[in-house]
Amino acid sequence: ASPAQKLVFNRVNGKRPQVLLPQISAPEECYTLAHEENVRFIYEAWQQVEQQLDGSQSGDSTCGPVQYVEKNPNPGLKNFVPIDLEEWWAQQFLAKIQNCS
Repeated sequence: ASPAQKLVFNRVNGKRPQVLLPQISAPEECYTLAHEENVRFIYEAWQQVEQQLDGSQSGDSTCGPVQYVEKNPNPGLKNFVPIDLEEWWAQQFLAKIQNCS
């Protein structure tokens, strides 16, 4: 019984072969119709809540959503700035347009 043969790869001119690494790029964001419907539903529902809150603050309505306000605010959140979702979506939309052109 002879030993199993081994494959031997010789380098050309003694140099290492170039290894091409796949380029890692940001994944293309793909929005499905269901995703867009969900976003639209949440957006429209939130618009209704904001309208009801505005109405209850001006005295138009006696019932509706109640806005939560902390009695003892967390000092660590003193400089907290909420994200402007509409601005973020606009930036994403413009970036997508610029990448396509």
